[in-house]
Amino acid sequence: MFHMYLPIAGNSVNIILILGLGGFVGLLSGIFGVGGGFLMTPLLMMFGIPPTVAAASDSNQIVGASTSGTIAHMRLGNVDIPMGVMLLVGGVAGGTVGVQIIKLLKAMGNADFLIAITYVIMLGGVGGYMFWESLQGMRHDNGLPIEKKRPKPKGEEEKKSFVQSLPFQYKFEKSGCEISMLLPLAFGILVGILAAIMGVGGGFIMVPVMVYLLRMPMHVVVGTSLFQILFTCVNVTIMQAWSNHTVDFVLAVLLLLGSTIGAQVGTAVSKRLNADQLKIMLASLVLLVCVKMMAGLLMTPSIMVALKGGH
Repeated sequence: MFHMYLPIAGNSVNIILILGLGGFVGLLSGIFGVGGGFLMTPLLMMFGIPPTVAAASDSNQIVGASTSGTIAHMRLGNVDIPMGVMLLVGGVAGGTVGVQIIKLLKAMGNADFLIAITYVIMLGGVGGYMFWESLQGMRHDNGLPIEKKRPKPKGEEEKKSFVQSLPFQYKFEKSGCEISMLLPLAFGILVGILAAIMGVGGGFIMVPVMVYLLRMPMHVVVGTSLFQILFTCVNVTIMQAWSNHTVDFVLAVLLLLGSTIGAQVGTAVSKRLNADQLKIMLASLVLLVCVKMMAGLLMTPSIMVALKGGH
């Protein structure tokens, strides 16, 4: 009962289960501004969906969740479109460079190990810092004593002066900052490279970049991240369907229905949370993924063989 056959995947699934998975990942997208592919793809594989079909159909689902989330956040005024466009352009360029770097790593050998280690270090560092910084903010809000802030380094003013001297200065109204358009473009390129190397959509890297490097308000970060993810995944979905024929549209529609509803609920939830609460929840999720990746790294024989120089 409630089972449906998936023509491309070649097996049947429980409709309620797939709708629930889509709703859960959509909820995460609406709250945190991430695609959720890092969770959805392995979950689909657990239920017997082939990896290529899971990844391609998941990209389609992310389009639905990010579209729904972007529209909802636009209504709340949480999307900085000019900032999103600059990050998107940089991300596409960086992704192209990242693909070439992957080819180089594979030619050198031990690519899988290097990619996995990069993933663990980055997620662990970002998640740990975000968790600690958010705890400090929550302690301050509750009137509890917090560690004294270190004095600003002597070079802080020089850095600020350098940033202000860059060309193409632009006032990003929603983000509340006036900086050179080259900065979000450069960060977008960096995130695109890392996303391509690590095989992720980039949301988990892009969100901390916008919060800590571009100093954008957390709620604007969530909406702008979803805007950027939307257009990135539209391109991926079209390419997967056209070139590889790995998108199972029955599976994708079920995931879309669940994620669209979930993203609306997630946006409503995020509206009721303050910035520190959002950041500490996202940090916990990032650290959870980091632990999962580390466990997979330690438990994968092929990677350990590669580390020792085997084939």
